[in-house]
Amino acid sequence: MRNDHQIQKAVLEHLDCDPSINSSQIGVSVREGVVTLSGHVPSIGEKRAAEMAAGQVKGVRAIIEQIAIELPGICQTSDEQLAGLAYARLASNLSVPMDRIRLSVEKGVVTLRGDVDWQYQRQAAEEDLHKLDCVREIRNEIDLKPAVQPNRVRDKVHEALARIAPIDADKVKVKAEGSRVILFGTVNSWREKGLAESAAWSVPGVTEVVDDIAVA
Repeated sequence: MRNDHQIQKAVLEHLDCDPSINSSQIGVSVREGVVTLSGHVPSIGEKRAAEMAAGQVKGVRAIIEQIAIELPGICQTSDEQLAGLAYARLASNLSVPMDRIRLSVEKGVVTLRGDVDWQYQRQAAEEDLHKLDCVREIRNEIDLKPAVQPNRVRDKVHEALARIAPIDADKVKVKAEGSRVILFGTVNSWREKGLAESAAWSVPGVTEVVDDIAVA
């Protein structure tokens, strides 16, 4: 098992071997396997790379990241310009649902808000911005809101209608688009139509119900 001195040496060597990192500006200390990174780098991408490189070293139990971002003098990009660049970059990423994400920029700090269905989408948005110059910090406040399962909505609707009258399950159809649910098909009465819509609203995660059910 490596001692702290061996771990420190291994982390420094790992940082030196990564061409994307200027290790001369990064300090490394180790205590009981916990690595503290300090110093400064010129970009958030390099900061992230240093943290990942240190985490790959055998024997590292945890990382305390205290690296500061010191943007180079060429970074005179205004918050408005940076917001435009960030939006354009995310909009070109097919893994990022931009219709559900909002971003704001203040003094070089980019904050992401909104919600997505999958963790990879949340991660893709943040990682993409790590490649953008002149970003001082990224705050990822995107919520993970899994897509509504059509089968679950359908079951709820059928259960609600079955309490008042026998129904043909195939008459009521359900389509889910993220957290938006569309009901269509036919029922025997306005009461059944209302029950179907109420049942759809009772499913966790549903934020919108479009009731296109016809009354036969």
